Amino acid sequence: MDYTLRYRKPAADSHYGWEHESLPIGNGWLGANIFGTVARDRIQITENSLQNPGHLGGLNNLGELYLHFDQAGVRNYERGLRLNDAVAYTAYEAAGTVCRREYFASYPDRVLVIRLTADRPFSFRAELVVPYCKPYAKQPGDGGGKTGSVTYGGNRAHLRGTMEFYNVRFAGELAVVTDGRVGSDLQVENATEAVLYLAVGTNYVLAPETFLQEDPRKKLPDRDPANAVEAILNKALEKGYDAVLADHLADYRNLFGRVTLDLGKAETLPADRLLHAYSRGRKSPWLEALYFQYGRYLLIASSRKGTLPANLQGTWNVHDQSPWGSGYWHNINVQMNYWPAFSTNLAETFTAYADFNAAFREKASHLAGEYIRKHMPENEGENCGWTVGTGIYPYSVEGPGGHSGPGTGGLTTKLFWDAYDFTRDPEMLERVTWPALRGMSEFLTKTVKKDPDGLYRADFSASPEQEQGRAYYHTRGCAFDQQMIWENGRDFLKAAQILGKTEDPVCDAQKAQQPFYHPIRVGESGQIKEFEEESFYGEIGEYTHRHISQLVALYPGTAITHSTPAWMDGARITLTRRGDRSTGWALAHRLNAWARLGDGDHAYRLLRNLLGKRTMENLWDLHPPFQIDGNFGGTAGIAEMLLQSHEGCIRILPALPKAWKTGSVRGLVARGAFKVDIAWKDGRAQRVGILSKTGGSCTVSCPGIEDAEISGGKLLGKARDQITLDTEPGERITLEHIPPRHLSGEPKVFPVGKRLLWLRKPGVTYRLYRGNPDKGTYEPVPVSKTLAPGLYRATAQKNGCGESRGTAFYLPEKPAPLAYRLQVLWAKLYGWGFYTCCELDRLWKKTTRKG
Repeated sequence: MDYTLRYRKPAADSHYGWEHESLPIGNGWLGANIFGTVARDRIQITENSLQNPGHLGGLNNLGELYLHFDQAGVRNYERGLRLNDAVAYTAYEAAGTVCRREYFASYPDRVLVIRLTADRPFSFRAELVVPYCKPYAKQPGDGGGKTGSVTYGGNRAHLRGTMEFYNVRFAGELAVVTDGRVGSDLQVENATEAVLYLAVGTNYVLAPETFLQEDPRKKLPDRDPANAVEAILNKALEKGYDAVLADHLADYRNLFGRVTLDLGKAETLPADRLLHAYSRGRKSPWLEALYFQYGRYLLIASSRKGTLPANLQGTWNVHDQSPWGSGYWHNINVQMNYWPAFSTNLAETFTAYADFNAAFREKASHLAGEYIRKHMPENEGENCGWTVGTGIYPYSVEGPGGHSGPGTGGLTTKLFWDAYDFTRDPEMLERVTWPALRGMSEFLTKTVKKDPDGLYRADFSASPEQEQGRAYYHTRGCAFDQQMIWENGRDFLKAAQILGKTEDPVCDAQKAQQPFYHPIRVGESGQIKEFEEESFYGEIGEYTHRHISQLVALYPGTAITHSTPAWMDGARITLTRRGDRSTGWALAHRLNAWARLGDGDHAYRLLRNLLGKRTMENLWDLHPPFQIDGNFGGTAGIAEMLLQSHEGCIRILPALPKAWKTGSVRGLVARGAFKVDIAWKDGRAQRVGILSKTGGSCTVSCPGIEDAEISGGKLLGKARDQITLDTEPGERITLEHIPPRHLSGEPKVFPVGKRLLWLRKPGVTYRLYRGNPDKGTYEPVPVSKTLAPGLYRATAQKNGCGESRGTAFYLPEKPAPLAYRLQVLWAKLYGWGFYTCCELDRLWKKTTRKG
């Protein structure tokens, strides 16, 4: 399919226009934003190592490229971004001349390329600018200064500069190749074609020493990157435009073209008008498919081998002092950046983060020792593994503390296990995944303390950014930490078993502790408790907080699954109480969580909120301000609605919404290294194709799948809605003619005191189950018996149909206190506490419009 964003007007030449309307292109080495203005085209350039420390603004804008034209009488204007090719364009007529501009960022050649063409001779001037130059940042002598200049000569411009604090020396080389005449200051005359090549770079080195060195002025080698940048440019010039474009397309299409998603006929409206209509209730499955592919595009454009990984804003920043410093925030945001990497067939993009993590890990091991000495001195030893806190930058690492506990490390290593589990690459497991998991287990097993009841609880512990009053709430054994410590430990033990490395002291410690973490606790509202000392939902912390940290065991973790249905229902209660209104990235996390619950329509509601209310005209995510994790989380959520594989089987269409009645997807990846294609009609899978990349057992779950026609693989067994096949490496399996499976409708039940009121229907059998909060399972109980406090599920079954999924409810042991009920009422009425999303929107627009 053709996935293209189209617009009928240029982006506004302002900070607001950059954020809401400009089109991003990138190759990991650099990012560029295309404005598409006619008289003065603007291309803003970002390079992710051009940094001050966070308190001085973090990532800085490297440069601005302006193309000045003397053109008027513009008509038939269009600009756009072709996701299939990673090429942006601007096209228009000016005084009878047909003009076209194309822009792309080549990863193989590390250059930004702009090609200008017209059917009549034209003239223009190229201008390169270093923004935000100043002798100091906030205070004289604070070290946050920036200097830079541009010189011209022949057909080139040379950009040179320095960011003072870390002594970051940066360079840019711009060349113009044209059939016209090039004068001084890159003034081009009488041309019908001109190609501009731009290469940039700094003296940054991704190495342990960059993080270990305490003196900021000595973190980087004092060398001029100009020669290296000039060599990159000369190589591209020598190849020529056609060869550079061909290599760019081959490289990019190899990644992007692996997955296609067809949810309906392509729309012809410009993207901004389509999004505007969508936000007001108009349905557009094509826009949703475009949004999915846009997230994959952004990941390819901002995270490649050899580059820095995607940060909080990917690899795009226009600011002198970027939002949150454009850092790598590890209490969920950077992890969310890579959620779609494996399921949407872009595993190579994770290499950038894996290399980044390996580079800062030695410093992180020092921080682990300091953390243990401070919080658990009784566990101090020669080796404490490694740790990670929230705010990480290309020059610095911090340990856990403040508003996030040690579970942040387990949330991070989940990515490393997935990197192996989706690819089944033994080299990845041995070289990348194992060191990360082992070092984190070595640390996390020292962060817990054994209580008199025999449980191991994290001490200290904090649920990310959750406050009580005006201070971050510190505790012991909060859900976030317990769940991620448990996830890391389980993944580590699985890796040890595969590699035959179970005779390891860290394994021994992990095995001793693993059964006693108790990562899931159920409270008096039937909720998954965020804090051990919490009784009713939300009595500690913000009721509708943006983080859903108590549910990381549901997503991205794997402790809450269909094998623990009572915990699934507890998660449903928690998500319902938390609410569907939140910031961009937080909506994306909720979307993934509802997909894991198998509720496609609710997941779709979150997608509509994310796309319709938290997405800008250029389809960037709006936190506010712009944060790219919402894009990546949204793409992962759509994949999760169509395919899941975290429960030891491949679930086909596990959370398909009614809105996607008919469609197809090709190229998604399931754990076990299985590539999956699905076609569906009237909400039912029609055909499933599976490519087994590495061989092995493959269990497929889908209603009616046991009666499908099977081609390929060796059938090992069948069960209701499930088959298991043995496969060979490279073998293709096809499942067709899958019969329908009908479930009974859900029962209508109303708890009255300690009994139930049922709205019964003739010919329907009703069942009642009581939850086991420790195991997450249900046990049948008599319907007529007086009910004890606890979590229940009521189901119905009609003749000829399967038993319904059930309706869950909770009977508390005691009524909620009056103060708590008033808090719930306040949350339902106002939801957002002191700052609503609308207020944040207005505050951000007010500040950005000034720019």
